[in-house]
Amino acid sequence: MHLSASTWPEADAVETDLAVLPVGSTEQHGPHAPLGTDALTAEAVADAGVEAYDGEVVVAPTIPVGVAEEHRQFAGTLWVSEDTFRDYVRETVGSLAHHGWDRVVVVNGHGGNVAPLREVCGRITRHDDAYAVAFTWFDAVDLDRDWTGDPDAPPVDLDAIRMGHGGPVETALVRAANPDLIREDRLDDAAAGAADSWGEWVSGTNLAYDSAEFSENGTVGDPRDGSEALGEWLRERAAEKLATLLDELATRDVSRPDRR
Repeated sequence: MHLSASTWPEADAVETDLAVLPVGSTEQHGPHAPLGTDALTAEAVADAGVEAYDGEVVVAPTIPVGVAEEHRQFAGTLWVSEDTFRDYVRETVGSLAHHGWDRVVVVNGHGGNVAPLREVCGRITRHDDAYAVAFTWFDAVDLDRDWTGDPDAPPVDLDAIRMGHGGPVETALVRAANPDLIREDRLDDAAAGAADSWGEWVSGTNLAYDSAEFSENGTVGDPRDGSEALGEWLRERAAEKLATLLDELATRDVSRPDRR
């Protein structure tokens, strides 16, 4: 059940303690993909995962702005501080828990949100009346294991479709979920100005803080390798992982261990 499309009596009648909270970002994804890519992909995976799960789940409205100052040189990028982001997530989860939906999976579509989400979900679980975990869809899908073990996976060059940014993986999932939002006529330009990898690494240290330091147009990886078929496969695999997580969360003992 999607809260934003439901009435309060309909919400009141839901018999579940499970909820998903999609979170993303509004930030540049090269000249070919929408600023809302991370929110759109989080929504797509959340919806598919809830559909794949054999049970009732409340779907909260997506949080569309995250920790994304690393893209500030590109127009349209929005960001908040980690403290603001954590507070917003925590208070949103708290309001879900107030209505009885106190087992929450935060479905994340943005790399910059990963660290603050891990921290705030731990704080919620330790100190609030809720249990929360963060599920980042592109970390949940293991390309090497999941693709290699699936005879029905679309033919791809695994080395060419590593995550990147606005690269083949994200482009593919947007193509599958919101195909009209990919600017097909700009893919060649996106590829021409793309970086090969994220950051500038020396001795295991990333010297770059902003994407504009190493990518001419904000793209990392070749988005032309991101087919709709790959996007459908990614969404299906991510949905399976999310459904498995929801199944585990539904019966997990979430009480905290006693002091030793």
